[in-house]
Amino acid sequence: MSAQIPRFASPRSVTVLGSTGSVGTQTIDLLAAAPDQFQVVALVAGRNVKLLAEQAIALRARHAVVADPACYAELRQALAGTETTVAAGVEAVIEAASMPADWTMAAITGAAGLAATLAAIRRGRSVALANKEALVCAGEVMLRAVQEAGATLLPVDSEHNAIFQSLADNKHSAVEKIILTASGGPFRTSSLEDMARATPEAALRHPIWSMGAKISIDSATMMNKGLELIEAARLFSLGNAAIGVLIHPQSVIHGLVYYHDGSVLAQLGSPDMRIPIAHTLAWPERMATPSPRLDLATVGRLDFDEPDVQRFPALRLAREALRAGGGTPAILSAANEVAVDAFLQRRIGFLDIARTVEEVLSALGTPPADTLEEVIALDSAARRAAEGLATARAA
Repeated sequence: MSAQIPRFASPRSVTVLGSTGSVGTQTIDLLAAAPDQFQVVALVAGRNVKLLAEQAIALRARHAVVADPACYAELRQALAGTETTVAAGVEAVIEAASMPADWTMAAITGAAGLAATLAAIRRGRSVALANKEALVCAGEVMLRAVQEAGATLLPVDSEHNAIFQSLADNKHSAVEKIILTASGGPFRTSSLEDMARATPEAALRHPIWSMGAKISIDSATMMNKGLELIEAARLFSLGNAAIGVLIHPQSVIHGLVYYHDGSVLAQLGSPDMRIPIAHTLAWPERMATPSPRLDLATVGRLDFDEPDVQRFPALRLAREALRAGGGTPAILSAANEVAVDAFLQRRIGFLDIARTVEEVLSALGTPPADTLEEVIALDSAARRAAEGLATARAA
């Protein structure tokens, strides 16, 4: 079957922030399949010069930017003789995010993507949001910028995209609650004793999804679902009690919306990130993807369970952070990033990830986070505190 590409009145201009990461490379694949329908304004990567250059050449990108200034010379040499302009450094990343484009993929993970995402929002067009930290850490700042600029946020996370699609009639006032589903990760049925002995290799072996290292560990701890819970509250203007989580190991149903009349709408699909990426890329139209088609007869059964917050305390910590508000979610996210990195380096154990986050939350309290500068300051403070705890545990 040939791919059905929406025929825009003119080629849609796009920028990809984080083009060499998991979401970024899948976005590039979709763009490459429709070269006459998309014009690439800018591609931004962290340090992967080789892949960035290959992408820029294949898509004839106008600009290629690498965040690490030390990689500038290598990128310039790789793109010598092409029409792609080259830049490097944090300011160059923000400048690329600010360039006029109809659609921007915001997929720079962690706090490093905050300023670039905010710059893209302030430009006032469509921003496909794959950097969940943007709304978790700086929700009020980002949403205020969306309103001021008249921008459109399109959620890329499979769960939020599912809710977005199930709210197609925009009847938010009729919503009773939403449910985010979770695969349960590699330790869904493991005992606490087994989880305490878990290695990074075991935690990275996700049974369903193919993701980067950090998000794979977040899935194993279920912090990923906790961060998504906070993001959902921001995206859909819902309170803590109106957002539920269900373990669904088949990862077929990605999100459900319960309405006041008793109706439940859900979005189903194969566990393939190209589906939500394509939904945002073509929105408000749709485009075909090479993703496997869902065959419910082959799936055979759909299972659901309540999450065990004793074995997965990250969910409890996320709900507490959402209730506390202010800068608490930013502290949660930053401490988690450091703890995950320490685990991957084998400096702390798997269960120490959530313990470290909880201790940092207790130490830093609930400070305000009304500006991006305050968010960044809290992020730094939380990282220092988490690093200190990780170092002490490794001693």
